[in-house]
Amino acid sequence: MWKSFLTVVICTGGHGTSRSTSSRCGEEGWHESTTKTTIRAENEVEAQREANNYKFGFRKWKGNVTEKPIEDRSDIIKGLYSDLSIVKPQEVVTFGNIVYVILFGWWISLIYFIICPVMFLTIFGAPYGKLCFKMAWYFIWPFGKSIEKAGDVVKRSVAKPPKCEVIPEERDSDKDSRPLLMSSPIPCRISTFVWLLLGYPVLAVVHSLACVLSWLLVFPIPVAKMNARTLTIVLLMAPEDIQIHRLEKTLEYETRVILCCYQAFNVYYYKYTVQGINIFALNMLPLVLFTLIIGYTDREHNVCSAEAKFTTAIASIIPLSYYIGMGIASISAQSNFAVGAVVNATFGSITEMTFYITALLQGHNAKTKCYEEVVKSALTGTLLGCILFVPGICMIIGGIKHQEQRFNSRSAGVSSALLFISVGGVFAPTLFSKTFGNLMCESCTNIPGNASLAFVCKNCHYDTVEIMFSRPLVYTISVLLPSAYLIGLIFTLKTHSHIYDIHISDGQGGHHVVHWSRWRALGVLIVSTILMACCADLSTENIEPILTHSRVSQYFIGVTVLAMVPELPEIVNGIQFALQNNISLSLEVGSCIAVQVCMIQIPLLVLFNAFYVSDVGFVLVFSDIHLWASIFSVILVNYIFMDGKCDYFQGTALVVVYLILLALYFFAPSPRSC
Repeated sequence: MWKSFLTVVICTGGHGTSRSTSSRCGEEGWHESTTKTTIRAENEVEAQREANNYKFGFRKWKGNVTEKPIEDRSDIIKGLYSDLSIVKPQEVVTFGNIVYVILFGWWISLIYFIICPVMFLTIFGAPYGKLCFKMAWYFIWPFGKSIEKAGDVVKRSVAKPPKCEVIPEERDSDKDSRPLLMSSPIPCRISTFVWLLLGYPVLAVVHSLACVLSWLLVFPIPVAKMNARTLTIVLLMAPEDIQIHRLEKTLEYETRVILCCYQAFNVYYYKYTVQGINIFALNMLPLVLFTLIIGYTDREHNVCSAEAKFTTAIASIIPLSYYIGMGIASISAQSNFAVGAVVNATFGSITEMTFYITALLQGHNAKTKCYEEVVKSALTGTLLGCILFVPGICMIIGGIKHQEQRFNSRSAGVSSALLFISVGGVFAPTLFSKTFGNLMCESCTNIPGNASLAFVCKNCHYDTVEIMFSRPLVYTISVLLPSAYLIGLIFTLKTHSHIYDIHISDGQGGHHVVHWSRWRALGVLIVSTILMACCADLSTENIEPILTHSRVSQYFIGVTVLAMVPELPEIVNGIQFALQNNISLSLEVGSCIAVQVCMIQIPLLVLFNAFYVSDVGFVLVFSDIHLWASIFSVILVNYIFMDGKCDYFQGTALVVVYLILLALYFFAPSPRSC
């Protein structure tokens, strides 16, 4: 297979020197040389995706956007896609198999034992009664046993395990199952009609239920495959054609194996994908549909409470964020830089923007400023999480595995400088209001004529609504911040691209299959954006009881749940980069999001507030707790990034500071407007 190579020269040293990093980047691999680090990619599309990861302003994506040939994958990944008709010696007494008996085996077997006498009572269904009896004993412990098709059996000349190859189920397993079905059609006789009328429908429900449950639990996916194969092949065969043997006899004779399972659980199934979609993102799609159906049909909360609807709506954002991220990566990897930049700029912040805008509209309709404070808390929470928690947790996990990791301090310096500009610009109106605003106090107590008692006032705050020049200042900053972001793009991608020194060799890429074409990815982006808007609308519509009746501060709700849930796919990507000793991309994940929050999302909210039909009340003035927490975090993270290397201790420091700030928000009183 032809390979294309993505060459990345990373200068990680300081004081005019450069050091090459000897790290390994995931499945592609990093190869050390004296002056450069080379990343191998399977084809031009994957090379372009890797290049985009190092470009400023592009979302960092870990998963491949093309289908990698099964023969090029590791043995662990091959095992995930293997067919259940492969006979091989393997340990069968494992903890996962014992758990299978507790969760699935006993009740599946019990149903077979119940149907068995029913089939015997019909007399004509006696052959299927015998089959049910055998299948009952099989499903109570199917491991190390094989279901075979009766026929000519040939004794092996040498009694040893056969040479077995892992067959990808989406290709070769179909080749095995189709001839089997064609050679063993459903027999047309009375016993078959009795079976299809009394026995098979019940077992179809049982196996379908077991299949769905095991599939949703992810790790017992082999149980789902076993039940699906039993339902679609085994139970539709003539009962006399089905034989069940133990492993020893199966290895001794040449037989046609239909089903053979050795393990019920496999922890590596978190890597399992279907059409490039991770199994967890795929399994959470029903949650999105449930959220939309129950949210828009049960307006009176007769079925689900508002709190439950809010929880499901927030959880539904997680898979939609994954689909949006994969759509962006797919289009960017198959397009030129201009198209990729436009797609990233358009859809990169769509997840957060849909929630912020729907929340502001909800607060405007409810005539309360509480939603505005929640949006500001979410903005600050995203900023703090991406500055402290994301790099911190990546440093901890990567440092535990690799002890010490190095990164491109110069490229990190560009992000740090933009962070300083961002935070300074976003909080400039806040500092302006505190300098020139009027201090307003409520609940003042004083007894006239009694000078011995102190004059006490509570709920003091600055009047920030009608400050002269405040709105022109906000609009000026909202223009300058995106301009600084654009200058950063030009600096890192054009005039000073040697900071990253990314180029793709002229080698021809090998054959590849793109999971999502450009049009399909665009369709997924549009649909996911619409569904995201609906889920955001339902979350803001049902958050009111939590804001008004919860004992937890609204500040804390905003900086945790509303801020970090949409960023979970990004956090997972950052952790994967750190595990592969590519800490540079892990740090860029958080910095990129934080810069986009300040330089794109907040100016867009100001623009929306200015041009909407009526003022939704978004004022770019933050509470003191947001101001000082953000400034302190930016100073701390810039200090950590100075030397171009990190370990788990530095990551622990960032996470501890983040948790301290969360405790501060947790015990803080709720905003006055809430």
